[in-house]
Amino acid sequence: MTAALRIVKREIRQWEEPVVGVVARESNRDPFRILISCLLSLRTKDKTTSEASARLFALAYQPATMLTLPLRKIERAIYPVGFYRTKSKSIHAICRRLLDVYGGTVPDSIEELVTLSGVGRKTANLVVTVGYGQPGICVDIHVHRICNRWGYVRTKTPEETEQALRRKLPAQHWITFNDLLVPYGQNLCQPVSPFCSQCKLTEYCDRVGIKKSR
Repeated sequence: MTAALRIVKREIRQWEEPVVGVVARESNRDPFRILISCLLSLRTKDKTTSEASARLFALAYQPATMLTLPLRKIERAIYPVGFYRTKSKSIHAICRRLLDVYGGTVPDSIEELVTLSGVGRKTANLVVTVGYGQPGICVDIHVHRICNRWGYVRTKTPEETEQALRRKLPAQHWITFNDLLVPYGQNLCQPVSPFCSQCKLTEYCDRVGIKKSR
């Protein structure tokens, strides 16, 4: 796995950094902005997420000030992200819980993060790893797909993949695993007809489930 990830790290330099990584870097790894941008990114393309995050954080970037924004104003700021009305309500609920329970600070444990509105294990792991630099494995659909295509795991859901990786993946790769595989999955190892002819990982990949490639 180390050799394969070394190749992936080299290859992804040619593509744009995923939006949550950009938010993390520009916000000095602020856990709150990472949390909210990750929530916005669900079922939404990176360009849309990036623009929506910028509009929202121009209005507020702390739980207390975010909570003062009317829902309609948040909706207008984040539109057209997927499920923008539901996400606006989740943002308010998250800010209220952060203030009421955690003194306005985003918790640094997965168990506590998943109690927040709209936050699943993918988002929780991302906040823990990117925001706090603590061990975790963020598994989104790209990580799930690629790991199964490689034959590294044989799982049916991202949740199962996370648990399998926690048992198998060397701990040194946990924090950066998502950062590496997401751009690889977005640009090359795509869901339908991946660019296998351009992939440098053929010796590490079992091509599980691939019926058509380019």
